[in-house]
Amino acid sequence: MASLLFRLGSFAFRRRWYVTLLWVAVLAALGFASAKAPAAPDSTFSAPGIEAQRAFDLMEQRFPGATADGATARMVFVAPTGQKVTSPANRAAIDKAVTQAADGPQVASAVGPFQAQAVSKDGSTAFATITYTEAANDLTDAAKNTLRGAAQSARDAGLTVEMGGTALASTPEAGGVGEVIGIVVAAVVLLVTFGSLAAAGLPLLTAVLGVGISMTAITALASAFGLSSTTGTLATMLGLACGIDYALFVVSRYREERANGHDEQEAAGLAVGTAGSAVVFAGLTVVIALAGLSVVGIPMLTKMGLCAAGAVVIAVCVCLTLVPALIGFWPRAVLSRRYRLTGRRVQGVLGNRGSRWAEFVQRHPFPVRFTAMVSLIVLAIPVLDLQLGMPGDEAKPTSTTERRAYDDLAQGFGPGFNGPLTVVVDAKGTGDPKAAVATIEKKIGATPGVVSVTAPRFNQAGDTAVFSAVPQWAPTDKKTEDLVHTIRDERAATVAGTGATFEVTGTTALNIDVAQKVQGALIPYLIVVVGLAVVLLMMVFRSIFIPLKAAMGFLLSVLAALGCVVAVFQWGWGASLIGVESTGPIMSMMPIFLVGIVFGLAMDYEVFLVSRIREAYVHGQGAGESITTGFRYSARVVAAAALIMIAVFAGFVTADDSMIKMIGFGLAIAVLFDAFVVRMAFVPGVLALLGDKVAWLPRWLDRILPHLDVEGEALSRTHPAPTAQPEEGHTDSTDDKSPTPA
Repeated sequence: MASLLFRLGSFAFRRRWYVTLLWVAVLAALGFASAKAPAAPDSTFSAPGIEAQRAFDLMEQRFPGATADGATARMVFVAPTGQKVTSPANRAAIDKAVTQAADGPQVASAVGPFQAQAVSKDGSTAFATITYTEAANDLTDAAKNTLRGAAQSARDAGLTVEMGGTALASTPEAGGVGEVIGIVVAAVVLLVTFGSLAAAGLPLLTAVLGVGISMTAITALASAFGLSSTTGTLATMLGLACGIDYALFVVSRYREERANGHDEQEAAGLAVGTAGSAVVFAGLTVVIALAGLSVVGIPMLTKMGLCAAGAVVIAVCVCLTLVPALIGFWPRAVLSRRYRLTGRRVQGVLGNRGSRWAEFVQRHPFPVRFTAMVSLIVLAIPVLDLQLGMPGDEAKPTSTTERRAYDDLAQGFGPGFNGPLTVVVDAKGTGDPKAAVATIEKKIGATPGVVSVTAPRFNQAGDTAVFSAVPQWAPTDKKTEDLVHTIRDERAATVAGTGATFEVTGTTALNIDVAQKVQGALIPYLIVVVGLAVVLLMMVFRSIFIPLKAAMGFLLSVLAALGCVVAVFQWGWGASLIGVESTGPIMSMMPIFLVGIVFGLAMDYEVFLVSRIREAYVHGQGAGESITTGFRYSARVVAAAALIMIAVFAGFVTADDSMIKMIGFGLAIAVLFDAFVVRMAFVPGVLALLGDKVAWLPRWLDRILPHLDVEGEALSRTHPAPTAQPEEGHTDSTDDKSPTPA
């Protein structure tokens, strides 16, 4: 493996013009193809195998055209204090607003509150429902402006009017000023780490080019494979993260090989042969984690995972070819300023912060490991109270009209009004469908916790009916989830003697079902992903203990991160510090996203750090000395890579959308725990306790597993380092100013 990658890196360095032009041509071709490709389909969500999805499918079959994805608007009217919406003046203003909205373009129907009896018992609140013939993204400005004008006419009459639904839903920014600051911080970290503008800019340049290729490819294939505009979100995030990390390690190793006395082309080849080998296997672990998302059984999640896996593959290919090619254009510029000015080189670094920390851990392996484990376990305790769901308008900032409309409806009609349960009754084959539906409606309406039910609506054939049941509690309340389960558990008694059956769906029920589906898939997902990664790491490191240690460390960091997410976003601890205005269930996809992304990044750091330790061990150093050597050369670069990821992910915490805040916070803190607690404390502590036993592998297993020269042992024989004299005045603090000797 190392010899093959050495030749690839040397070729890319030597033929840098051809390699660079080839990548540019690929980007241009995909850009042209994406520009000519049909538009991506609208985002759709489906979760096969759950009751809520089966009910939706039945509605589409029995009510053709009725469940089309047309935009909706809910105009919520609140009378001034001391007045009622039913007063003549207020009623006239509401009717005028509804009529004005009905006259707008693309309107399918407009039902006023007095027509639909949508007035609260105290008369303070009412709402009108406007449906459109087109999806929200396809509404014209004229349609939206007419709706806004109708609302404003009621406001001018003294009413408070807020707007719910999808027609005028605000699209929160994916990030804020913090995201820009995060990218700037990443650039500064690279500059401080390398001490060279060229070395700092090269990882950013190659990562951006790789993401550009990935996204244009996704856009070009969107129509053919049903990839929506949101499919590439994860691909962008991980393509950028892995692209920077991988290039950073190769550039760092190139500087080290130059410091060891190798010429420019040979140093580029050795960098790809050694660090590039670690990149290949780190990338494979990420691909395994992302492709494993298909285990959940949600098509959208599967597509996101596969697209992101493709982005990581592209990042690996760019790192192995384009990075050495670009180094070939600036072979000296990527070196430190001191090297360029003096021309002197240092054969090795006698001591730096990384090596001194490794020596400290080896002197106190048990306290360091115990402290790291206990800290992460304590932080993971809130996971025991984890509640999954999908935040809705209640999680939006109070500055949005959707949130204010939600609050007004909850106050006027009760908290459960914002999340009604949709009951689909299949009475096909029964003697009297109307009687069967009436019986089921009456029994469900009598269920404790159901406030009210609406009149059933039959399809044209008269064999299927739909009605709504309003729960007593809010959509995200645990009691609402219990109510859904109660209605379903009592299904047999409810339909007894009717010959019909029913299923419960609606947004609230769908969110409950998806949360349970994801939660049930989490353990199989972990088994598949961690199991495959353990086998892969066994092949890389020829050890039983290193893969098991890596898996244990990953589980500690991801559980601790998820525990912090629960504490902040569900319990509300410190939520105001990051702009979270309301707490509630954790987004259903969050645990899967966190596990998949953090697993990939964690294995990156594990492979880069431990492969350098094993490289020193294979080349003849003892167990303790190998740990010190590995940290001497890799700790600061791993720390820099982690700081870059933390800065980028933390930028999303400034977003307006609570779900994006949650993802950014969870990823940032997970990388913090994994890089600085697990990899820097737990890993060396375990390795120090195991000593030489860490390299143990049963003989029968050693014969089965293929031998991969990840450490570059063959390269050390064919390309030994030239003798180099240390720089005059060299001290133990040399590498505190530069991550690699120069």
